Amino acid sequence: MPKNQVAVQTTKQIPKVIGKHVYANLYGIDSGLIANLDRLTTVVIKAAQVGNMHILELVTKKFSSLNGVEGGVSVIALIEESHIALHTWPESMYATVDIYTCGAKSNAELALKYVIDELKPKSCKIGTADRGN
Repeated sequence: MPKNQVAVQTTKQIPKVIGKHVYANLYGIDSGLIANLDRLTTVVIKAAQVGNMHILELVTKKFSSLNGVEGGVSVIALIEESHIALHTWPESMYATVDIYTCGAKSNAELALKYVIDELKPKSCKIGTADRGN
């Protein structure tokens, strides 16, 4: 390096990841709702809309009955922003919901509130995790 030049160090800017992960355990869900695949699919689709998320693909599954109890349901939405997953266990009147979003424009908390309002559990435990860098 010539005498009068100063070395300039460049640093590569790493893009900021904005990730929000909210999840809930839902207890005491009505038996008429907890195994209703069509209704729960509609709840997940509407939750994505409420939370300003964009569904790319939807996977749904109705599980077989077990010991005379109607089988559970899984509804998983792959969204541009990440995913929404809802799983139910009718034999326990229990469900879990998991919503993970990336980006500042989606609202995972609002989507979760919508799901809880629609499923009307007797009680729930909510968790959150900041998934940004």
